[in-house]
Amino acid sequence: MTPPVLWTPPDALLQRCALGAYRRERGFESYDALWRWSVTETEAFWASIWDRYSRFQRGDTVLASADMPGAQWFPGTLVNYAEQAFADREPDQLAIIAGGEDREDAHITWGELRAQTARFAAGLKALGVGRGDRVAAYLPNIPETVAAFLAAASLGAVWSSCSPDFGPRSVIDRFAQIEPTVLLAVRRYRYNGREFDRTEALEQITAAMPGARTVILDEDDFPATEEPLTFDRVAFDHPLWVLYSSGTTGLPKAIVQSQGGILLEHLKVLHLHVDAQPGDRLFWFTTTGWMMWNFIVSGLLTEATILLYDGSPGYPSLDALWDFAARTRMTTFGTSASYIGACMKGGVEPAQGRDLSDLRAVGSTGSPLSPDGFRWVYEHVGSDTWLFSTSGGTDLCTAFVGGVPELPVYEGELQARSLGAAVESWDPEGKPHIGQVGELVLTKPMPSMPIYFWGDEDGSKYRDAYFDTYPGVWRHGDWIEITERGTAIISGRSDATINRGGIRMGTAEIYRAVLAVDAVTDALVVDVPVEGEDAWMPLFVVLREPLTDEIVAEIRKRVREDCSPRHVPSDVIEVSEVPRTLSGKVLELPVKRILMGTPPDQAASRDSLANPAALDPFVELAASRTSQ
Repeated sequence: MTPPVLWTPPDALLQRCALGAYRRERGFESYDALWRWSVTETEAFWASIWDRYSRFQRGDTVLASADMPGAQWFPGTLVNYAEQAFADREPDQLAIIAGGEDREDAHITWGELRAQTARFAAGLKALGVGRGDRVAAYLPNIPETVAAFLAAASLGAVWSSCSPDFGPRSVIDRFAQIEPTVLLAVRRYRYNGREFDRTEALEQITAAMPGARTVILDEDDFPATEEPLTFDRVAFDHPLWVLYSSGTTGLPKAIVQSQGGILLEHLKVLHLHVDAQPGDRLFWFTTTGWMMWNFIVSGLLTEATILLYDGSPGYPSLDALWDFAARTRMTTFGTSASYIGACMKGGVEPAQGRDLSDLRAVGSTGSPLSPDGFRWVYEHVGSDTWLFSTSGGTDLCTAFVGGVPELPVYEGELQARSLGAAVESWDPEGKPHIGQVGELVLTKPMPSMPIYFWGDEDGSKYRDAYFDTYPGVWRHGDWIEITERGTAIISGRSDATINRGGIRMGTAEIYRAVLAVDAVTDALVVDVPVEGEDAWMPLFVVLREPLTDEIVAEIRKRVREDCSPRHVPSDVIEVSEVPRTLSGKVLELPVKRILMGTPPDQAASRDSLANPAALDPFVELAASRTSQ
């Protein structure tokens, strides 16, 4: 059944959007035709994006090798991400608006940002930072962090950041792998109305990295300088930054992406898919420990202004970000599906009592947005809102399914596959299909794919992560359905699928049903094999009120009706909170491993969790099951 259309692009947007202009210039009458060309004529497509948006000359060769892993893009082409960002900027042009808890919004011009970046670059050089050296940042989401990143990029150094709410073990697990030359940090940060001192954490972090020089930005800033900002042009595949997998088991994988690859991908996605234009004000709620920070900073590659917010999205209430949107005249509000869900549950009314007339788009990522979430945006934010739900990942630092300003929005569906992203849904035999749930794969390389994992000398970890199932084809680890309309539905992680009697279902579908029950605020479901018996499928729920037989019956009814009778949980168990990673992902697989008898310290790294104590009830349950 075709879901209802919640939005169609108005004529003004169809005429204005950069994607439409690009499509018409290429001679295509539809987005689908343009997408098919972009993934068939790979070299011609990416060359056209480079020629349209990059300030750098490129060599004749676009793709020297299309092997995955090991694709070689634009050999001989020299780039610098920061140089692209600062190119042709007027000093009084607005670059950043930064807000946060209990503080006035700051407006930073391009002239101010350039001066601060030059000061940081001079300071980093004085500490010995040059091409290829690592600059690690234990910093909040503030303009100084953006300037520090641009300074590192200008020098050809390699950037890596963690949010100051990360525990010391998590920071060490990440930064120690890359052996930074400099550690930039703050001694305190503010969240949820409180100030947190990180002195003790910093002592542990610096002790674990004796080779790094530490600069405390909220105490020991870099001195002023008259030295102009210069740019070291590096090879296209020179590393730009290191991102990290969630680290639920073992050390987080240190994912290295290139200056040219990120530049090219982000020029494409922000201009054509986000439709960032002069005068726009782009926002995504994030911390420096999530790839969406890197993504929103790349908004500086466009003519738009980027908006940063440091602090809790729920302090002093869930209205805080909507108030920020109103007073900054935000045009694009980016957030997570979990935040939209919290606003739904909390009865937030964004459009009441505040002027959101400039807000034309809402973006959602992090996990699948439920149909209820789609409806809530149109009913409570605005019926004329372009809602683009996206899916991608830290692995490529982009979305390869998501927003297309020329296409309608169907309830519960992502609009289309992104340009240059050869996304398919594959069946268990490795064949593409339409209208059915399958493995999300990429059959062609993309420029922002990792160039390698740090410390993975023979590339084995990289191959095992993405290419062990289908050699030469990227398996992402998500369930996806491509509809006959070209839209997409993400059903959660394919490696956390619930398989009941041969019927496979993504956990996101089960959560969608369970969270529709008013009493439920959060949930986690796993499928635990039991030798000689049917698998045990417990559902763990966080509730507004004590668990009753009536609530259990309502949960079972919703799952039976919305999912399938086979996916009704074996047991419904109340917990105080669901364990999540620092980036907010539910810890399904580690919980499953614990309940199957894996020692807890082998199943999950507690320092990679936002709420380590939330694992304790599962450890106790596993112990009680073992003793029975």
